[in-house]
Amino acid sequence: MEPDCLQNTTLFRGLTQAEISEALQGMQARETSAQKGQRLLSAGSVTERMGLVLEGSVSIESNDVWGNRSMISHVGPGQVFAETYALLPREPMLVDVTANENCRILFLHCGRIRDVKGIPDAWVLKCIANLLTISAHKNMILSSRSFHTAPKSIRGRVMAYLNTVALQKHSRAFDIPFDRQQLADYLNVERSALSKELGNMQRDGMIRVRKSHFIILEAASV
Repeated sequence: MEPDCLQNTTLFRGLTQAEISEALQGMQARETSAQKGQRLLSAGSVTERMGLVLEGSVSIESNDVWGNRSMISHVGPGQVFAETYALLPREPMLVDVTANENCRILFLHCGRIRDVKGIPDAWVLKCIANLLTISAHKNMILSSRSFHTAPKSIRGRVMAYLNTVALQKHSRAFDIPFDRQQLADYLNVERSALSKELGNMQRDGMIRVRKSHFIILEAASV
């Protein structure tokens, strides 16, 4: 992986190409490819490596022993996953990381960042600052999900989620990163019930939807 391809990622933002090269060496960077549906990290395991998505995307999921699945988040190109567990290497993972499509992942060992001694290299300090930004952003995402799943009705959950996306995109027309099953898992509802409610909302003139593309037509009452 060429350093100049990583400068626009949040993890390496503000680093020079030389510093990124040092970081890749210091974090024992290892690139891997994954096929759609392939499990990259599993709940119950421990890891000292975080992943940086180069191409494609991965899903962060909670799968319990009874077979219930809940979508936690979607991680796209330039974003990282498992950084919290990599910085707490004895902490078993509570989620699974699965390839959402064919993808390329850069795995990075967090030992140099976690165990800082003496005066750290410039790249270490910059990566730590960037990880703080990433952590704050992910906390915001998790807080948003609690708002999305708080309404009792399916319609309320859908509109809470679409409202958030519309605010983030500054538009009432947008694509979401989930397919229908993933959106159902994210909102903790049944897929068939979600599809039925989306159809009702279209008939009520509230939204238009085609696959993952949504248009909000008017303010909706939940």
